[in-house]
Amino acid sequence: MDSGVVRINHGSDVFVVRACSNDDGADLLAIAGEHSVEVFRVSPPISERVASFHVGRRITALAWSPRSVSPSSSDDWVIEITAAASDFSLHLLTKSSTSSENTFAFGGGLSGHHGKVNDMCFCGGRDQDNARYVATVADDKMLMVWDLHPALDISSGIPSPERSLGTNASPSPHPRPQPTSYVISFPHPLVTVNCHQSSSKEFLVSDSRGSIFLTDWRSDPEQSEQGSWRHSSVIELVEPHGLSKSLMGISSQWTGFAAWRQDNIDIVGATYGSRFSIWDLSKSQGGKPLQTGISFPEGGHQFRWCPTSPDYFAVASQCTTKGAVIHIHDMNYVHAQPHVINIAPRPHRVRDFDFMARRGNPVLAVAYGVEVVVFPIGVE
Repeated sequence: MDSGVVRINHGSDVFVVRACSNDDGADLLAIAGEHSVEVFRVSPPISERVASFHVGRRITALAWSPRSVSPSSSDDWVIEITAAASDFSLHLLTKSSTSSENTFAFGGGLSGHHGKVNDMCFCGGRDQDNARYVATVADDKMLMVWDLHPALDISSGIPSPERSLGTNASPSPHPRPQPTSYVISFPHPLVTVNCHQSSSKEFLVSDSRGSIFLTDWRSDPEQSEQGSWRHSSVIELVEPHGLSKSLMGISSQWTGFAAWRQDNIDIVGATYGSRFSIWDLSKSQGGKPLQTGISFPEGGHQFRWCPTSPDYFAVASQCTTKGAVIHIHDMNYVHAQPHVINIAPRPHRVRDFDFMARRGNPVLAVAYGVEVVVFPIGVE
């Protein structure tokens, strides 16, 4: 086995894998399966488990908090992740150099989602509030932005102990207040939500029918009615091929995955059916993509930009006809043949994948079956 490859066996089927994008947490990788979330510090050829959280339900989405810091970067390290479960509940998972694993459940019952939560992310920007707000999207057609540290405990109607001022305050006997949410509903089921490091007020939301919305969630609720996606959406992008198929009722199940290029706030990529598309927000073109191409004729499932080599993006398919395969494309040569990476033979398929944020050669983390394999591009 090549020394540049790391294999991690989760013990049960892996459904979500997410790499930490923080500079101080670039070697951290979260893996989620049937009942738990594990966090590994990956430094090829070694992987070390640094945290394990038991949730008790299948995990459907993960997001890393901007507060997260790897033990490799500081003695005062922090692990903070949000997770969505198959029963639509949400969980804040934390561990630090001074405290053990803690799981805080929120967003259940009438206050939360009523459909599978497909994606989540923390607020963008570079201010301190970016770790306070987390956005979730689901099959119930709702974008929900959660305040993890509300100023008011809505269950009691009193100020939250966490945010109350005072120098002689004693430890509060009250439990942590439940996060509150701001809700924006959309016409169709939502698939992905993205933030950008250059903006704290906008989320990029994709639906399953061929549309992508740049949504200003901080818009004045007095001027734009809460719950109205048309009032909160700054820009709507459309993928004509995906939209036409959905209107004709022949939309593929592998649709609607969008990603925001982090080094350029104007560039958005997505896969809808067999096609991938790239938009440049500085050239509106009526919301139509600037470039399109075909990656998997049988249908793409996921699209991700490479953070360390920004012109590269990867597309994966969940179809099992060719096994677990990922295609690497160069934005400058979208019509050239992709670099094909064969991860595993049939009947395996790529459940999820992500790029590690460590500087240097691009590194992929790919989940299939019970395993996650981490390797630099060019090493299989």
